[in-house]
Amino acid sequence: MFQPLTREAMARRLAQDIPDGSYVNLGIGMPVLVAAHLPAGREIILHSENGILGMGPPPAEADINLDLINAGKQPVTLLAGGAYFHHADSFAMMRGGHLDICVMGGMQVAANGDLANWSLAKPGEAPAVGGAMDLAVGARSVYIMMEHTSKSGEPKIVERCTYPLTGAGVVDRIYTDLAVIEVTPDGLLVRDMIDGMTLTALQARTGAPLRAA
Repeated sequence: MFQPLTREAMARRLAQDIPDGSYVNLGIGMPVLVAAHLPAGREIILHSENGILGMGPPPAEADINLDLINAGKQPVTLLAGGAYFHHADSFAMMRGGHLDICVMGGMQVAANGDLANWSLAKPGEAPAVGGAMDLAVGARSVYIMMEHTSKSGEPKIVERCTYPLTGAGVVDRIYTDLAVIEVTPDGLLVRDMIDGMTLTALQARTGAPLRAA
């Protein structure tokens, strides 16, 4: 029997894999939790697409500054030496390849690294994609943080995405509540699994072939 990771535990697990000295964008939703779990003594510079560099962990309630928020409109802190700046400058950083890692949520990830994470819209609807496409192609590495299956139990890691794509072949690694999976030219490679999980059980919850590292 196994116990899936909580979202906080997922964030803690992902944070352990961010190298010292990295410039990292944290996307809207689950990825913002990573800011509170960065390893002590490791210099990691956090970026938010609305125009922050040097973002810190979430503030205590007494320290909230409503003028200092992330892209998801949540209050954040600013570390010593941090800065905030124009939205256009932030997107120039994203598009110019100046970010080492982007951590984003996902609705589907395909075996070849295709990502769908911005729209569950019905035909005729047109939601905004925000900066997800810019980040997906601009960051040197893309880490996806998501539950392994949907609320209805459908696999979110699939052979081919059925939702509108955010980026083609952009995902490098997937962090779920069950496993850490690397996207390679030879397919999906399972790097880590939660206690009690087997490759057979993980495969049964995955819509694309898996290989053990």
